[in-house]
Amino acid sequence: MKTKLIFVTGGVVSSLGKGIAAASIGAILESRGLKATIVKLDPYINVDPGTMSPFQHGEVFVTEDGYEADLDLGHYERYTDIVTSRKNNFTTGQIYNSVITKERRGEYLGKTVQVIPHITDEIKKNIYKAAEGFDVALIEIGGTVGDIESLPFLEAIRQVGHELKQSQTLYIHLTLIPYIPAAEELKTKPTQHSVTKLREIGIQPDILLCRTDRDLNDDIRRKIALFTNVTFDAVIQAIDVDCVYEVPLRFHDEGLDDKIVEFLQLWTKRSNLQIWADIVHSYKNPKDEVNIGVVGKYVELKDSYKSLHEALTHAGVAQNLKVNIEYIDSEAVIEKNGAKAWESCDGILIPGGFGERGVEGKIETIRFARENSVPYFGICLGLQVAIIEYARNILGLTEANTAEIDQNAKDNVIDLMAEQKSVTDMGATMRLGAYPATLVPGSKIAEIYGSNEISERHRHRYEVNNKYVPLLEEKGLVMSGKNLNLDLVETIELKEHPWFIAVQYHPEFKSKPTKPHPLFYRFVEASYNNKQKAK
Repeated sequence: MKTKLIFVTGGVVSSLGKGIAAASIGAILESRGLKATIVKLDPYINVDPGTMSPFQHGEVFVTEDGYEADLDLGHYERYTDIVTSRKNNFTTGQIYNSVITKERRGEYLGKTVQVIPHITDEIKKNIYKAAEGFDVALIEIGGTVGDIESLPFLEAIRQVGHELKQSQTLYIHLTLIPYIPAAEELKTKPTQHSVTKLREIGIQPDILLCRTDRDLNDDIRRKIALFTNVTFDAVIQAIDVDCVYEVPLRFHDEGLDDKIVEFLQLWTKRSNLQIWADIVHSYKNPKDEVNIGVVGKYVELKDSYKSLHEALTHAGVAQNLKVNIEYIDSEAVIEKNGAKAWESCDGILIPGGFGERGVEGKIETIRFARENSVPYFGICLGLQVAIIEYARNILGLTEANTAEIDQNAKDNVIDLMAEQKSVTDMGATMRLGAYPATLVPGSKIAEIYGSNEISERHRHRYEVNNKYVPLLEEKGLVMSGKNLNLDLVETIELKEHPWFIAVQYHPEFKSKPTKPHPLFYRFVEASYNNKQKAK
């Protein structure tokens, strides 16, 4: 195998940032001219995160080929040139499902099917397949070392290191160096225990990434190196940063990429991270700020809208603006308390979501934005509730609703497509992945894209009911984009409004700090203009 494999594991606690670490390493390696990919191995038994609550797992990221993936794939795409697919993420559920299917077909010839070798062989097969054709493949292992769920994955990557040449594999372990205020010192013991646990499994890390909120001095690094059996210069400080896009710069300053190419015996050009330096400079030195209200129902966990948050940040950085995002609970704040939290916002965005909770608060929010010329951006459900609001308040269809809430409503302006009505399984059965759309020439959204033909990623089950489209258009709502093959509405806008655009797809999945999505760029721009006008 020609591809070099870098395995990224984590210890001590979860949420240390393995995904951002892996993505940042990918960014540095790409800057050195290497072709890289990143794969996430998730230890949960769910086949994919598609049916998991955003409160538990954060957002579901959608790939071009329609796979519902772990949110870390969003980091991979934002930091690198990688376009992820279903090959970039697999779970315990998928592995066991594949092995059991093979056993039922008799492929194991009557053998007793076991974790070793059958489960670990299936894991290795997936790793090797995903790594084909790349110079380097980063393999991130989800969970924390010591978790029982992660053991088959860790055993599989141990076996990979045993099977391949030493210069073909590299083990990077991300760990925590906590500061104890009472003792007024950093403690290395958690890292020592984490590495000990990893070595018990048979994996000796080559490089340690030490997550810390303050600088590690040489004495601490030597202590860590001594007790974990890594070299002094392989103890890399992963200090907290104000801007996540600063991580590649910090890793490079620590010499991480030099250490990686040394271990893997790679010949590369020198890294050029100027684009990341420019992004961080703009982020830290904005000329002004703009307030965006995001009205949803998963606002308690910001990771529920991770790609959305980052897309707004990208748009702000590109315009040298600080984007202040106020997450507003449409049910608790607007519906139950009657609060008009969005009145102080320069622009309003309603993201995707599922279920009936909070829908009435979103409808009230859209009416405010429409009637008061406040820039409005609707995404997925944000388009559907905009259709409901317009039908109720402009068309006079006071009982207009979505079949998702009330299948027997008098006017279901949002409904299921025919093929969706027979669906019984909830997982991976929505309209998922990239679909084309044709935009109306001369429309605002066509001008923003600079094209009449686009392709964007979808994740939804309900659609605009075509029965009501002529009436909506007659009353001034512009259906500015359609999927002509499926005859489905993709985008809407209002001509006389300063900026009122809603889309059925998820543009946030394709935004990068190096290339902000044009819809987010122009929405933030319109919101800032609204702020300037109000002065």
